[in-house]
Amino acid sequence: MPKKPHARTGRPWPLGATWDGHGVNFALYSGVAEQVQLCLFDRDGGQERRRLDLAHRGNVWYGYVPGGAPGDLYGYRVHGPYRPEQGLRCNPHKLLIDPYARAIVGALRWSDAHYGYVRGAEDADLSYSTQDNAADMPRCQVVDERFDWGDDAPPQVPWRDTVFYEAHVKGLTQRHPDVPAAWRGTYAGLASPPVTEHLRRLGVTAVDLLPVHAFVDEHRLVELGLRNYWGYNTLGFFAPELRYSASGTVQEFKQMVKALHAAGLEVILDVVYNHTAEGNQLGPTLSWRGIDNPAYYRLRHDDPRRYDDVTGTGNTLHTRHPVVVRLIMDSLRYWVGEMHVDGFRFDLATVLGRGPAGFDPLAGLFSAIAQDPVLAHVKLIAEPWDLGDGGYQVGGFPAGWAEWNGRYRDTVRAFWAGEPGHLPELSRRLCGSSDLYQRRGRSPTDSVNFVTVHDGFTLHDLVSYQHKHNEANGEDNRDGENHNRSWNCGAEGETDDEVVLALRERQKRNLLTTLFVSLGTPLLLGGDEVGRTQRGNNNGYCQDNEVSWHDWQLDERRQRLLDYVQRLIAFRKAQPALRRTTFFHGEPDAGGVRDIAWLQPNGEPMTPAEWEQPGPGAMGALVCGWQTGEVDERGAPLCGDSVLILVNGQRNPLPFVLPPLRGDAWVPRFDTRTPSGLPQHEGRPVRGEYVVGARSIAILTQASTEDPADALSA
Repeated sequence: MPKKPHARTGRPWPLGATWDGHGVNFALYSGVAEQVQLCLFDRDGGQERRRLDLAHRGNVWYGYVPGGAPGDLYGYRVHGPYRPEQGLRCNPHKLLIDPYARAIVGALRWSDAHYGYVRGAEDADLSYSTQDNAADMPRCQVVDERFDWGDDAPPQVPWRDTVFYEAHVKGLTQRHPDVPAAWRGTYAGLASPPVTEHLRRLGVTAVDLLPVHAFVDEHRLVELGLRNYWGYNTLGFFAPELRYSASGTVQEFKQMVKALHAAGLEVILDVVYNHTAEGNQLGPTLSWRGIDNPAYYRLRHDDPRRYDDVTGTGNTLHTRHPVVVRLIMDSLRYWVGEMHVDGFRFDLATVLGRGPAGFDPLAGLFSAIAQDPVLAHVKLIAEPWDLGDGGYQVGGFPAGWAEWNGRYRDTVRAFWAGEPGHLPELSRRLCGSSDLYQRRGRSPTDSVNFVTVHDGFTLHDLVSYQHKHNEANGEDNRDGENHNRSWNCGAEGETDDEVVLALRERQKRNLLTTLFVSLGTPLLLGGDEVGRTQRGNNNGYCQDNEVSWHDWQLDERRQRLLDYVQRLIAFRKAQPALRRTTFFHGEPDAGGVRDIAWLQPNGEPMTPAEWEQPGPGAMGALVCGWQTGEVDERGAPLCGDSVLILVNGQRNPLPFVLPPLRGDAWVPRFDTRTPSGLPQHEGRPVRGEYVVGARSIAILTQASTEDPADALSA
């Protein structure tokens, strides 16, 4: 057994392992520990070479190791009470990961030794395991934070100009033929010119990455021969996942951010501050559970042996406890300050605001984030739901937050799938969901609009499958959402029927066009621009294979879709009327023109009866180009084209009377009934009426005059 000397006196701050050029200071929070030991390992991670007792002040255990340096490997053992019925689960036989580790190296090899209790024992987790798990645990690594950022600067894309692209580091690059083979599936691959150039040409402004915090594959998945592909199983909130690093270094992540910034792209991280990889009371003891279980996790008041699980993962972080608030705040600041990321999408973010009485938009963590100067200029996006009572909080987050708008997704899907009765709500979603956000003093850009994301069908599968096909996940197709609001267009899955295939492509164009002409902040699921399929799997969280990876071999149909998406995004960027940061008011101006007018196909204003028409319905939206509510950098009114959106959800073509504005001529820009999505009259003005095909949407524009007064008098 190694000797157990004390480490030299160090400092209780900052938490984690900090190299000062001469040695390393270690500091760990635990309010229940009776003794904390720092275990130092050989550089290859195998042999433990020193075990040092740490001093403590209050609830922080700390010590200094002279001569320690970047690359050193370590872990902790925490001695203290093991009384699960009281929520206490210390077990010094378990090597633990530092919650503040900047790098976690090596794979976790599953064995019974990782559990604090004896698996299979009659009294389950009330039993006590003396098996040592160190041989199968990853190691924490001391990191040199220095990096040459050069002239790197955050793009700081305004919200009104933002277009999110949700992507997976590995999935985006693993099959890309122009990415060097050694870089595929890695941060280096994502930063490579073929990928950044694709994103730049596409027109997106921000890459929203699925979790890159260090995570582990669940024991159950490994036994099934599967892996946790999405990464929502966090083991470290400061360490980038090194399975995505071609070089095995943290610096590769920084180089990726620098390259994406150079291409004008922001980097948004999907972060999971609601639960961890340790699961419920029968889960493993890997870090927080063995360090200070009641501080880090929400325990049931009536039975602290068990966890208050509102995440569906077995545990919930105790986001009202000061140590967890500090952990989250330190983590966020680290990723902004040291890693230069531009924002965060918070998984199951309702958890972050949960208090004794439920969700509270004034919760302490929200207040801490709001006042923090490091976080003042980054983008904050909530997934505004969890699985607890009152967990669906779309529209309920405080000012300064944007939200994934699940109601937008559901409404747009339902309308284009042909469900009746969705026309009124579709109009609200096109307007930035003012019914959800305006009364709280927020902006249309707070609504992150999406039709598909990682969780669910891809766009191709949404129009190709009526039912989920998740058999490969090993759960007998029980997992994943059952109510997808999808429509297979007449055949389930792959088909050679050209009529069905043509309809599917039109439905893709309908969904995408609706997304990019809606007020709000659009989010495009990575791969939807090239028709990526998961073969009907709507829960690909464990499919680290070709089911999830992007296929970059484009046939004519997929290339045509890519071209269409590029044109759509470019069109949106050119139209100030579609990128408003204020809601429509609907009142006529001095010339009797409204900033938005809703029209029947006959050109008359919509009536209550028309809004409630049976079937999917049809409508027109006239968005005025000189009443945008926006100003340019000089403070002058920002004007653009007026945009006419003609929506036909019916099964037959429908003529729309074109309304007069400046004049009676309109230029067709998009028409989803054609294979290219381009109208037959592209670039040529049309007058009188325009026929919109069955289940189609058409977009027409009319130039505004330079002087709004001229337009009013026209």
